[in-house]
Amino acid sequence: MRKIALVLLVALCGLIIHPFSTYGKDWYFKPAKNNQPATTEPEYAALLKKYNGVFIGDTAKKELFLTFDNGYEAGYTARILDTLKKEQVPATFFITGHYISDQPNLVKRMVREGHIIGNHSWSHPDLSKISDVKYKKELAKLKTRYTQLTGDRQMTYLRPPRGTFSERSLKLGYDAGYINVFWSAAYRDWLRDEQHGADYAYDHIMNRVHPGAVILLHTVSKDNAQALERVIHDLKKQGYHFRSLDDLMAERILPTEFW
Repeated sequence: MRKIALVLLVALCGLIIHPFSTYGKDWYFKPAKNNQPATTEPEYAALLKKYNGVFIGDTAKKELFLTFDNGYEAGYTARILDTLKKEQVPATFFITGHYISDQPNLVKRMVREGHIIGNHSWSHPDLSKISDVKYKKELAKLKTRYTQLTGDRQMTYLRPPRGTFSERSLKLGYDAGYINVFWSAAYRDWLRDEQHGADYAYDHIMNRVHPGAVILLHTVSKDNAQALERVIHDLKKQGYHFRSLDDLMAERILPTEFW
């Protein structure tokens, strides 16, 4: 009984002292209004700083960082890649084990056309809830498969599935050499049975854009595929430049209010 009581006491103390490292959180950002920068919770920003994570670029520059999540293929990624190639826009594609197994040719095309491939885990679990061992296997399995497919051993960026995280999961990614990438501009675009047309996607993307935005889009959205060329054209007209996450990290100067 004493041993049981001692274990419970230690566990309770751990929860009191380090609640954030134990429990998962959902990524939160307050969307941009009138092209003003998005914000997040101060505790979230502090953790990203501590573990070299990112959700936003330099808001003093009209730069944008385009990222896509690829859990599975719905038939629209080729058109998205066509648009990016035509417009000479770099992007980062965060892929899962299902995607790389099901769509190896599209992954190879992404690499061939100069895009970055990021780790979105092998099986898309909540990384804040699985064990350390399982966490490491999820990332390593995806990276190994990617190297086998492309010959590229470099995989720098990690996007936690569903945007759920904890201090423990951020630290595990950091210790594995990853940069956790969240976002400051996104909308509800991942539901395939709730597509509303290109104008709907265009309006939602344009309303969320701000200088330094890390934009999250899903390739399963037909609306996104149809709207993307117009979005890029109009943002370029507004003076925005599309850059890669490598550019962001090479010149990482983030506004002090987020830290």
